[in-house]
Amino acid sequence: MLKLLTAALGAAALSFATLGAAQADGHQKLEDVHFLIPGGAGGGWDGTARGTGEALTKSGIVGSATYENMSGGGGGKAIAHLIETDDAGTLMVNSTPIVIRSLQGVFPQSFRDLTPIAGTIGDYAAMVVNTDSDIQDFGGLLEAYNADPTNVAIGGGSVAGGMDHIVVALVMKAAGADPTQVKYIPYDAGGKAMAGLLSGEIKGLSTGFGEAIELARQGEVRILCVTATERLDASPETPTCDEAGASGAEFVNWRGFFGAPGLSDEQASAYQDALEAMYETDDWATVRDRNGWVDIFNRGDDFTSFLEAQEEQIGGLMRELGFL
Repeated sequence: MLKLLTAALGAAALSFATLGAAQADGHQKLEDVHFLIPGGAGGGWDGTARGTGEALTKSGIVGSATYENMSGGGGGKAIAHLIETDDAGTLMVNSTPIVIRSLQGVFPQSFRDLTPIAGTIGDYAAMVVNTDSDIQDFGGLLEAYNADPTNVAIGGGSVAGGMDHIVVALVMKAAGADPTQVKYIPYDAGGKAMAGLLSGEIKGLSTGFGEAIELARQGEVRILCVTATERLDASPETPTCDEAGASGAEFVNWRGFFGAPGLSDEQASAYQDALEAMYETDDWATVRDRNGWVDIFNRGDDFTSFLEAQEEQIGGLMRELGFL
């Protein structure tokens, strides 16, 4: 099922040869964009919004960018705010959890209550420990888990039953362990979850590869495995979870942007054209490579169709793992 998701994201990859009127020709496309971030500072949503804004403004595609972090309700507070304000000047970043949390009923809205603008990047998941940990590799984590799962607290930047929880359950199941025994500790966004790992509150962390790679380079965390189909250029020494013993464990989290529900077709197209033009800039390449992201692009109706397909696929996986 997750292979289908990975394939769907791959099929949505941007073909740069077909760029139209929004080509990165050095002309400003938008005066300003306000990014609404449904979680706290330091998480994947925060990094995606600020990295995208950095590339858009440095390349001159957008004149200026502002940012607003609005935590609460598993992302529901920001969604409700965007619906209530109906602000055409705001783009909200989101990702796979908008599908998961809607299925769970964490908030009453879904992507259908917003204007899907575009999916823009993919980020593989990673299993991470503090470099001071006795656990040296995924095999060590699995051994400790099988011995006593209650003694292996694994955190994540999402609610119980959310994406980070689903990922660790998926990986443990693929490794032959009982996924329902995961002692999952939820944090409000990835930054707080990473702080919990560094402080010793948790033994392991399920997070995005992009959120872990810089701290791994600094020697603060150890990435045990990544849920990619092949080793990543950004960290070629890190094995895939499949290689590490979780046979067939593959997962990639899309991230993208949504507008207010009443957004006009003209304004939606302006946002889409600006994001599409961004891919041809050196500024975007710098941001993308720094974070270990994978380029994807699916806009408008294609993005909506993808979300509908993912809703069906992830819903089936969640039922299989007992989360629905």
